[in-house]
Amino acid sequence: MSASKTEPHGGADAGADSGESGGHEGQRWWRVMCLTGLDYFSTLGYQPGIAALAAGVLSPIATIVLVLVTLLGALPVYRRVAQESPHGEGSISMLERLLSFWKGKLFVLALLGFAATDFIITITLSAADASAHLVENPHLTSVLGGKQVLITLILVALLGGVFLKGFSEAIGMAVALVGVYLALNVVVVAVGIWKIIQAPHVVTDWTDALTAQHGNPVMMVGVALLVFPKLALGMSGFETGVAVMPHIQGGPEDTEANPAGRIRGTRKLLTTAAVIMSVFLIATSFITTLLIPAKEFETGGDANGRALAYLAHEYLGGAFGSVYDLSTIAILWFAGASAMAGMLNLLPRYLPRYGMAPHWARAVRPMVIVLTLVGFLITWIFNADVDAQGGAYATGVLVLMSSAAIAVTIAAHKAGQRGWTVAFAIIAAVFLYTTGLNVTERPDGLKIGACFIAGIILVSLLSRLRRAFELRVTDVELDSVAERFVRDYNHRPIRLIANEPSNRDVAEYRDKTRQIRTDNDIPAEDDLVFVEVTVRDPSDFEAKLTVHGEVLHGRYRVLTLEGSSISNAIAALALTVRDRTGQIPHVYFEWTEGNPFAQFLRFFLFGQGDVAPVTREVLREAEPDRSRRPRIHVG
Repeated sequence: MSASKTEPHGGADAGADSGESGGHEGQRWWRVMCLTGLDYFSTLGYQPGIAALAAGVLSPIATIVLVLVTLLGALPVYRRVAQESPHGEGSISMLERLLSFWKGKLFVLALLGFAATDFIITITLSAADASAHLVENPHLTSVLGGKQVLITLILVALLGGVFLKGFSEAIGMAVALVGVYLALNVVVVAVGIWKIIQAPHVVTDWTDALTAQHGNPVMMVGVALLVFPKLALGMSGFETGVAVMPHIQGGPEDTEANPAGRIRGTRKLLTTAAVIMSVFLIATSFITTLLIPAKEFETGGDANGRALAYLAHEYLGGAFGSVYDLSTIAILWFAGASAMAGMLNLLPRYLPRYGMAPHWARAVRPMVIVLTLVGFLITWIFNADVDAQGGAYATGVLVLMSSAAIAVTIAAHKAGQRGWTVAFAIIAAVFLYTTGLNVTERPDGLKIGACFIAGIILVSLLSRLRRAFELRVTDVELDSVAERFVRDYNHRPIRLIANEPSNRDVAEYRDKTRQIRTDNDIPAEDDLVFVEVTVRDPSDFEAKLTVHGEVLHGRYRVLTLEGSSISNAIAALALTVRDRTGQIPHVYFEWTEGNPFAQFLRFFLFGQGDVAPVTREVLREAEPDRSRRPRIHVG
């Protein structure tokens, strides 16, 4: 998801307001495709070189395998993702809906760790490759040679500076950058093919080398499948394609629940981008493998990390080569910008809802500073080496693709679509195999992903602990019966009895009433209203509270609520009653038996625990004025 709805964060706001309402607002799908292309098409800057290093003379065959997996695997998966999450939530949101409670939250946090790996490495790898194009430019190599790490750090810092100042009109800039970059690549590819036509012996030399090294075609395909994971970063950009859906212009029939026009536009975007990229991948791998000596792809070689730029300089001269370098540098640097925008959109989308983000995580500038510093660290660890970062990048891309394939498989199964279920399951198996092989051969991506996961979970849990006593109810809605109960107390305090329901028979309410009146010396003429809270998903942090009123056994008034925490629900109800009646409510509890620390863990994990003191603490944080704070009584 390298770019998406980023307008609240100072991100790419051109058309960002369009997404939720449908209709004619937003941008044409082909313009938004260029925003996706910042991440996707920019991989041409380094993909041919990485493919040549990984597969050698087999690079074109391995690239064809990559294209087949892209068109027959990734493309159908993400077309389905676009249908299932039409507001740009992506596959993570699909899996989140399938899992509940803490296991769902922790699973999403793990996926966010791999997404962070994908996006951060996009920033650092793209900046490293941009610096490689600068350093290796024949006119600049004498001045900039040996300073690739410094240049990469400067590019990452400039990227952070753009977001600190504000980042807008992304789609317009993306259209220009992508249009120029693809046009220049068409020229390079055409010249490369012409050179091969003029020197047909290079094709013969290549086929002879293929036969000598790999034998028969079956062996070639087998080896291509083995090296395929190393080429997987050539499939980046699909998550971005779904994430930018809110930018796409909808149709006149679009609604919030069914933006059919936007879904059609997104599918056109995904298909067109995949086809364009597939053609370029095959053509560029073919010409670079046949025209560039193998030693030039290696570390220190003139084509390392810049194979197409090498051909541009070699066959079209220094002036055109420099223009190509400048275009490549611009799109690679801007690909990092789209990745930064994606991070600023992704983390606030999930973590605040879980209560697992510090307050400053909602602000763009602190987040930009943190992400920029992480980019510095990754650049330093990998020494700004494009090849070294390829494994980590591929791991992030493949994990997200695997999760998407699993999500659409489950969605198809639930929809009773047997054929699609089998097809998506096969695709998921391919991606899982590829991910496993990539992790085995290049564990850097898993290590970095594990570090991001550990960091996100640690910060998230610490944040949730620190925010445990916040009033976490976004809104309180009373039904007509509950409204009538509250309205009856406009001129006298309401007395609320916290009750954990059991049989809900007459004896339960009669005994509870007698006990509360005795323990707290409540006069017999004062009415009591029972409050019963049911905890559905204690892992939820913020939620709307709906209050239902009922009269049981002809005499007992009962308010029933559902929430993620008993204490928060009762505190929110008490404050709502105060605000609607102008009277300070009294809430009555019983002491809970047990170890205080164990009770706090029950509250933190399951929304229960020692309810009375926690309710009082929530009220204390929510209402600093003691004279206006609802009264808590414990007997």
